[in-house]
Amino acid sequence: MRLGPWFELHRTHRTSPCTVKLLDSPYRFAQRCLKQNQRKEAALSIVEQFYTGLKAALPAPSLDELSFATGASSTQLASLKEVYPLCPDSLLQLLGKVNGTHWEKYEKGEVSVLILGSDISEYPYYLRSVEQILEDRAKNDQSIADVYGDDFLENPDMLDRRIDSDVVQGERLCFSYCMNNGGTSTLFIDFAPTASGKVGQVIRFVHDPDEFVVIADSFDAYLQMLVDDKFGFILED
Repeated sequence: MRLGPWFELHRTHRTSPCTVKLLDSPYRFAQRCLKQNQRKEAALSIVEQFYTGLKAALPAPSLDELSFATGASSTQLASLKEVYPLCPDSLLQLLGKVNGTHWEKYEKGEVSVLILGSDISEYPYYLRSVEQILEDRAKNDQSIADVYGDDFLENPDMLDRRIDSDVVQGERLCFSYCMNNGGTSTLFIDFAPTASGKVGQVIRFVHDPDEFVVIADSFDAYLQMLVDDKFGFILED
């Protein structure tokens, strides 16, 4: 007998009659579902806004190449969510449209299109695929403190106070490499900030001089930043 998601049948003894136990009120259950749907719709809205604007702004050759790309499968997205349970819906939805543009091989051809940006003017980035993101996690097994020792203490501008230097870098989701194949700059989603930071904040690392800075409070806010900047990172061919 199925009574609904907020009830269960309760039997105190195998031979005793069943009673109905209230797990949650229908109102609270409905409110919880509504909030979950609202979060997904908001994420979908900014992804659609970003992707539509991106395609309108890209030069024709880049747009043609991007058309080779396909989205990550539900299995691929589930594998990413399993490793990064707090992965934002907006990133999952973006990967569901295009599973990476960093020299990513698709059935119709290879894609190497710079579709992301940062706070660095006119400096574009690639989107990493699900597989590349998971590979990066396995490789990034040191923290900022491990890599730099006391250097960042002697150079306070090197590290944003919202970033925890003791967190292993692989615990942050690296979703983007810069046009120099990540050699100059990479972008991360941070799930373990300091007390002054926010879970899900976006970090931009840049090399020479090395610097770690929070550039957005969330991945949604990051995409909105690119939209508001009118895709200024895109370079004309």
